[in-house]
Amino acid sequence: MAPAVKPRTQFTLDVLRTEWLSPHMVRVVAGGPDLAKFTAKDATDMYVKIHFLLPDVVYPEPVDVFALRETMPREHWPVTRTYTVRWIDLEAQEMAIDFVVHGEAGLAGPWAAAAAPGDRIIFSGPGGAYKPNPDADWHLLIGDASALPAIAAALEALPATARGQVYLDLETAADIQPLDKPDGVELTWVFRNGLSRAGSTILRDAVANGPWPSGTVDAFVHGERECMKGLRDVLFKQHGLERSQVSISGYWAFGRTEDYFQAEKKQPVGKIL
Repeated sequence: MAPAVKPRTQFTLDVLRTEWLSPHMVRVVAGGPDLAKFTAKDATDMYVKIHFLLPDVVYPEPVDVFALRETMPREHWPVTRTYTVRWIDLEAQEMAIDFVVHGEAGLAGPWAAAAAPGDRIIFSGPGGAYKPNPDADWHLLIGDASALPAIAAALEALPATARGQVYLDLETAADIQPLDKPDGVELTWVFRNGLSRAGSTILRDAVANGPWPSGTVDAFVHGERECMKGLRDVLFKQHGLERSQVSISGYWAFGRTEDYFQAEKKQPVGKIL
């Protein structure tokens, strides 16, 4: 007998408010009674799958995104995007998700930029596993704007005595956000200022040439896929880290939609390690 498949839980919330954190990032705060059934993970990179309804398709109400897969053709299924939960307050029944926005490019960014109170957001989850190792001597956090919410959450989870190095790859200095971090954590901003990500090594070079404190390190390294590949030699060859010390993955890939990016994960081009 085949094992029973655990049913996936859908959550439907209303947008409560939005806040522009920088020229390229907007926070959407959503809430509603559905959060009463949400079980948060003990992880600072907790994420959810947002299901975007296609604007030219009429869906039966109330929308059940998983049931739709049994009754509607695949081309009418909602489109899924993965996003980190920046923070969640289950008592207040509120959840915040930060979206990177680059004009009209993409799906989720333009939706978030135009989101208004009362708009519906449907998601499932959560997933995620990483949280800072309390036994590490110091912490290394590396990412781009897509990883900024998870890195910010990790910094907030560190004890006040923690030491570490953080490298954040952003478009310009205007994209800097204030981060709540321990005094012993050094923050390095790496700005692209119009430089293409294609073949870029500026983040890798910053890490390779940056300080490397003594002691055992716990690393969180997430962002654009090819950039993450470029960091492998720095982490595992230059500094000899063990695989167990490093949480590393591509959150997205330059020139790829998320659907194409997800499809490539099982192919050689999609593998980080």
